[in-house]
Amino acid sequence: MAQSNNAMARSPLSRLQNILYSETTLYILKRLLQALLTLLLASALCFAIVEIAPGNYLDTLRENPQITPERIAELTEQFGLDQPGIVQYWRWLWRVITRFDFGESFVYFRSVSSLLVERIPATLALAIASLVMTWAIAIPLGILSAVKQDSRVDRVLRVLSYFGQGFPSFITALIFLIIAQFSSPLFPVGGMTSINHQELSTPGKILDIAWHMVLPTIALSITSFAGLQRLTRGQLLDVLRQDYIQTARAKGLPENKVIYVHALRNAINPLITLLGFEFASLLGGSFIAEFFFNWPGLGRLTLQAVQAQDKYLVMASLMMGATMLIIGNLLADLLLKAVDPKIQLADLK
Repeated sequence: MAQSNNAMARSPLSRLQNILYSETTLYILKRLLQALLTLLLASALCFAIVEIAPGNYLDTLRENPQITPERIAELTEQFGLDQPGIVQYWRWLWRVITRFDFGESFVYFRSVSSLLVERIPATLALAIASLVMTWAIAIPLGILSAVKQDSRVDRVLRVLSYFGQGFPSFITALIFLIIAQFSSPLFPVGGMTSINHQELSTPGKILDIAWHMVLPTIALSITSFAGLQRLTRGQLLDVLRQDYIQTARAKGLPENKVIYVHALRNAINPLITLLGFEFASLLGGSFIAEFFFNWPGLGRLTLQAVQAQDKYLVMASLMMGATMLIIGNLLADLLLKAVDPKIQLADLK
């Protein structure tokens, strides 16, 4: 009886040890350590690029006759621009490590961290909505195109995918902006909320934001949708030609089971790998959509920071992009493991 109680007492500890020493946990820790080194190198590279760019934020202020040289000197000292580049980088890095402080924005005279906290939710909402829409439409259409190979449906879908990939993102965003202007007030022309947003109820506020997201989400999804549809079709066609698929059909299995159980499970792996890169690329793709639709997100903030040469805000935005790339790749690897347990995480590079 005592031995049974001891075993029960040890069982939670044993489960905890199994979790801590599991392949997935060790892999995540390894990737996080690699991520720290990657972010360190990326921060040094980003700072060097920003530093060697001609001019700085204060050059614009010097052209303003209302700003005195004393004020310029005061701002130079306040932002640490009177120090050598390596000293500026070290001070910035030390603040990030010890206090998670990315410095002060030259333009907004506010902490960069507070600006990022304000803008990241808007960008993530747009990015996640775009990702969900892209996959919800592209995967079924890619499957339909592969199953109906060389049929009229397949040819129409292939033409649509070529058409979607051939359109530059800024042209797509501009077209939807024109549609919004001609269909107003059916679709909002820009912004994230309506004028009376604060007067709405909580469900009304959610619906208001969702309605403003419709056109920018579609504009952001067009190119990704076309590429993902073509990739899904190609991967599924490759799997459907394999011998084990022909064997499954010969055994009399229903066609739906052959496609959705046997074929799709093996064709989905490269698509999951692509998911990580898509998650990271959404930050870059959001620049255009946020600019045209006046969406108050991180992409638009980064573009304004680059134009104003707001050094610390540019640095933080670039680091955010690198972090999204790392997180996206890690999520893709973990999803691959979840979909196909036979995959060894140690073999994923």
